[in-house]
Amino acid sequence: MTINLAIIGAGVMGADHARIFANEVPGVKLAAIVDADVARARKVADEYGASHVTADPLEVINSRAVAAVVVAAPDKFHSALTLACIAAGKPVLCEKPLSQDVGECLSVMSAEEKRGKRLVQVGFMRRFDPAYAEMKALLAGGAIGKALVFHCQHRNVSAAYDARPETAIANSAPHEFDVARWLLETEFTAVSVFRPGGAAAPATVPVQMVLETAGGALVNLEVNINAAYGYDVRGELVGEKGSIELRNPDVTSRNAALARSTAYPADWRPRFAEAYRRQNIAWVKSLEQGKPSHGASAWDGTCSTLTAEAGVKALQSGARVEIALPAKPGFYATA
Repeated sequence: MTINLAIIGAGVMGADHARIFANEVPGVKLAAIVDADVARARKVADEYGASHVTADPLEVINSRAVAAVVVAAPDKFHSALTLACIAAGKPVLCEKPLSQDVGECLSVMSAEEKRGKRLVQVGFMRRFDPAYAEMKALLAGGAIGKALVFHCQHRNVSAAYDARPETAIANSAPHEFDVARWLLETEFTAVSVFRPGGAAAPATVPVQMVLETAGGALVNLEVNINAAYGYDVRGELVGEKGSIELRNPDVTSRNAALARSTAYPADWRPRFAEAYRRQNIAWVKSLEQGKPSHGASAWDGTCSTLTAEAGVKALQSGARVEIALPAKPGFYATA
């Protein structure tokens, strides 16, 4: 069985998905690359063997020659393109966020439920990362007892396009929101946000968030999108009987000039290369089997966006903000 796949977006993530599907995922044929910049789409298509390029995403979504779609376009197009995929009955792997607007997320869930079939997976790839997966397995096996605190650090070299703290919460922190919900198997109930120097601090200083959960555990999250030294994600889960720390997948260290050192990557791709590979393989296997993947659902995408919206409110108000999730639709009961 070969699945004809279209990738919408030929930027950093779209090109990376094209590479992974072309080189590392069996059972896939790249049928089309879509981008507003057709020359950029052509470059990616030529490199990874896609047979068609276009600037029109609806052309490929509605094409009989395309069986499934990856949405890696800019964030503002995610929900509309995902809705188009649902209308066409096409499975879609949508890069996070599903939307930065909760209302749009709810529209996606409603459309999917009316369609009567789970078609949407949101690209929260950390669920497939070996380190997070082992942490979850150890917690489930009782290695550290009940989870009490999950400490998270998410640091980027520099802001890609917008250094505002609101962007750190809405664009970077959702990965931690999702992986913490998945790891702890609980929902957030409230969020408080702090910044060194308070409201008058420069836009470039980190954001510190404290998230309360229905299960009683706390999630303590630092998001620094201007850390300068490298891309660095850390995590430690503290339980009643011990703790579990994430380790970066360093394979070498350098010994020179009286020092031992390891390098930091410039962005997220080296750190999560295996997570993306495993995510994409699992998604394709789910398509072959005709059942939803165990990746993040539209419900998970909605929860992440709602948490981000509450985080931005807490940042702007300086107050603790409660997080009130809608009732989880029965359609996503096994999500």
